[in-house]
Amino acid sequence: MRRFTALVMIVWAPLFAASCADKSSADKSSSSQAAAPRQVPDSFRVTFETTRGPFVVQVSRAWAPLGADRFYDLTERHFFDDSRFFRVVPGFVVQFGLNGEPKLNEPWDGKRLPDDSVRQTNARGTIVFATQGPNTRAHQLFINLADNPRLDGMGFAPIGRVVDGMSVVDSLYSGYGESPDQGFIQTIGNSYLDRTFPKLDRIKTARIAPVK
Repeated sequence: MRRFTALVMIVWAPLFAASCADKSSADKSSSSQAAAPRQVPDSFRVTFETTRGPFVVQVSRAWAPLGADRFYDLTERHFFDDSRFFRVVPGFVVQFGLNGEPKLNEPWDGKRLPDDSVRQTNARGTIVFATQGPNTRAHQLFINLADNPRLDGMGFAPIGRVVDGMSVVDSLYSGYGESPDQGFIQTIGNSYLDRTFPKLDRIKTARIAPVK
């Protein structure tokens, strides 16, 4: 059971309530962008270029519309670029979605998503938002490395699946297992991971594929 509860009990750094009067307009813009996700195409693909090679995810809004919209918004804003696959558990999941610049996580942390209903099973290759519990999806996701149907009853709603390059996903470095501390990633970012877990694979870019 430890593997399944670990997806739920994600450690989040506390956000400071105080705000500075001279906060930059760029920060305000980022916050407003995160606050107003828009509806996106009914189906779209995202190409991930990684240190192990490329893989492609096909997303369907019919599976989980709120999650699909958030994933589109994050990808369009290049949120995943240069982020690490910080949790790789063979035969279970690979997890990502903590930006290397901690301040870029904050606007999304403040705008958690209501849950989508689970309309597809957590089959091998499906991509799913990680949670802390009900109605807490933000910006972390995982890809199922095996069929994990027990996650269905825990409320994990797949938004799409890997349609090309699953062998790349399978090959992501797994030697650190669950050792990277998500609280430290959240507060320190890539400098913590690069110093302590230098072998982690990373996302070079994630881009919405043009419609053909």
